[in-house]
Amino acid sequence: MSAPAIDAGLKTGLGAATLSLLASTSTLLCCALPALFVALGAGAALAGLVSAAPWLVWLSLHKALTFGTASVLMVAAGALLWRARSLPCPADAQLAAACARVRKASVAIYIAALVLFAIGFGFAFVLPALD
Repeated sequence: MSAPAIDAGLKTGLGAATLSLLASTSTLLCCALPALFVALGAGAALAGLVSAAPWLVWLSLHKALTFGTASVLMVAAGALLWRARSLPCPADAQLAAACARVRKASVAIYIAALVLFAIGFGFAFVLPALD
């Protein structure tokens, strides 16, 4: 496999992990953040946040679509990271070290995205079902 193909595969993995982090953050904003504000008695702060960012209401009203989209992005990012794990790093020591850092960063970002997604899912679907 050529060096540009390896580099593109690693960049794709990092980009996919970053996109999954953004998607999972939207699930957190849609459901966990408003619940946290209400639980802390900060309803006025939530009202201020919603007036400053009205798209949060749309995310909350369409949480199934939000979580569905985030799920698809998370699965795609996981598949790309899985594929990129077996790509060889360059022979040059500096480039190999950079390659290893990018791989570790991609996995760390993806794990953070999974954690945020799980927290948002818990607030959106699990806690309301417990009532």
